[in-house]
Amino acid sequence: MNERAIVIRAAVLVITFILIVRLFAIQVVTDDYKLAAENNFRREIIQYPYRGLMYDRKGALITHNDPIYNLMVIPREVDLEDSTVVIDALSLAPGDYTERYASARRFSRSKPSIFERQISPTLFAQIQDELSRLEGYYFEARTYRAYDHNSFGNALGYVGEISGRALRRDTTNYYRQGDYVGISGIEQEYEQVLRGKRGVSIKMVNARGSVEGDFRGGEFDTVPVPGQDLQLTVDLELQRYAEVLMEGKVGSVVALDPSTGEVLVFHSSPNYDPSLLSGREFSDNFLQLQRDTLKPLFNRPIQARYPPGSMFKTLQALIAMQEGVLGPTEQIYSDLTLIGDLAPAGYYDVIKAIQKSSNNYFYKVYRRVIMQGDHPNAFVDSRIGLEKWKAYCHQFGLGVPLGIDLPNENSGNIPSVATYDKLYGANRWQFSNFYSVSIGQGEVQVTPLQMANLGAIMANRGFFYTPHFVRQIGNDSLVNYERRIVGVDSSYFNVVVDGMEQVVAAGSGRRGFMRDIAICGKTSTVENPPYPDHSGFMGFAPKEDPQISIAVYVENAGQGGRAAASVASLLIEKYVRGEVTRPWLEEYVFRGEFF
Repeated sequence: MNERAIVIRAAVLVITFILIVRLFAIQVVTDDYKLAAENNFRREIIQYPYRGLMYDRKGALITHNDPIYNLMVIPREVDLEDSTVVIDALSLAPGDYTERYASARRFSRSKPSIFERQISPTLFAQIQDELSRLEGYYFEARTYRAYDHNSFGNALGYVGEISGRALRRDTTNYYRQGDYVGISGIEQEYEQVLRGKRGVSIKMVNARGSVEGDFRGGEFDTVPVPGQDLQLTVDLELQRYAEVLMEGKVGSVVALDPSTGEVLVFHSSPNYDPSLLSGREFSDNFLQLQRDTLKPLFNRPIQARYPPGSMFKTLQALIAMQEGVLGPTEQIYSDLTLIGDLAPAGYYDVIKAIQKSSNNYFYKVYRRVIMQGDHPNAFVDSRIGLEKWKAYCHQFGLGVPLGIDLPNENSGNIPSVATYDKLYGANRWQFSNFYSVSIGQGEVQVTPLQMANLGAIMANRGFFYTPHFVRQIGNDSLVNYERRIVGVDSSYFNVVVDGMEQVVAAGSGRRGFMRDIAICGKTSTVENPPYPDHSGFMGFAPKEDPQISIAVYVENAGQGGRAAASVASLLIEKYVRGEVTRPWLEEYVFRGEFF
């Protein structure tokens, strides 16, 4: 035998040996090819978890989950002769069936997609047997968000199908097309703890697509993990009372527990029934709400920006005392020549100036804060003073987000050097260009939440906790929020609080006075040209051992001592006393005749 023949025979033997080893590995050692073959005859059915529930601070259920079903279709397995069965079962027009089937084919011929969404349990019971026998169709069990009350919509937010944009931005790769996610409010903020973790059930199917049993006895199945429940801080009974008082009005109410920062009431008026944004009618209802000229989807407590008006005077007095340019008992004469004023001429100290809401007094106080003589040039001196003043405002949570556990919180606006440089040019402005800020007008803007938090700061005499909605996730209580100090000596708060008490006892807020509950507050008649003024109130109660701080804005309702103070006083009484004993004041609020 020649050398060439030997080489050829050796090569044949080597190749044969390799093939034998490879076949042995395929059939005995590894399951890769077997699994690949089985993949052609198995179906993954997603097991969706129950979304976590929400309860109020007393344990009342706010949200739950109701069952629904999606009809899924795999186009390559469908017998089009069965289309009439599907059309009749779902009451479809023939054109609807054709369009949906074509859309499913464009998505994938071999992968399932949704043919009919959110089938009710009643309809499912009627059509399940009939459609389950058809090749290429199967039902997928889902749940949708349901609500036990028709209130609190702006804070709760809503759940909807994930958008293509959100899918592309999902860095975790958790979500899939057709998944439901929290889109706004608490639902969005706590999405990761509410959503749970989905499972999967793998079924063996035959060539016709009929399920024949579990794949490998369920070895690769996983069980869904339910989302965690949330106990919220809101007092649902008080929340619903606020909604009753604000019915037919535009504005907002925010109430906090000053000792914790917990949100007790969070109402945006007009509100909407959260169940409108759940279920099959979501799209139509959303468009209708979006077109409403009163903007019920606009979350006023954290997104509306208003001038604070006279409520701001309490802060101006505190800053001036801390800066050492105003004495707590110092008398300042007002001759009514500097700015328009409803308070009479005369001598004022801090308490009287807050009670009477003297504009001329606070003009002089604010000028002292801004122009302290740190520089001989008035323009430069104003810049230095404005920066000092702005820093205090930020410490009080104004002009910056407070960090509440809701998305899209507005920071409001505290004017800065950059603000007036843009308006007038660098070194071309001074105090006389922005004196209206002294009484809470001009460029300063706040949110209702920030004003309720200012009430909490007054109640605590110099500190606050970040406002928040969730007090417990699952079985774990949340860590207490850090106390945030505002940088003003607590002793200066006493005279301001005394003045606020006099506002309600004998000033513009006396309509809200109660003998046995000492309410401390400040009203605002917020200028809103060319439209009617807004009615505003900020305060807390009781004066000693405060239980609630509150801010109310009623748009275009005139004086703060009427609409806003009345609403706030009724809510304070309801929370502190547990009942309302002034039906005449309720009737006044319900009538809404504030002018």
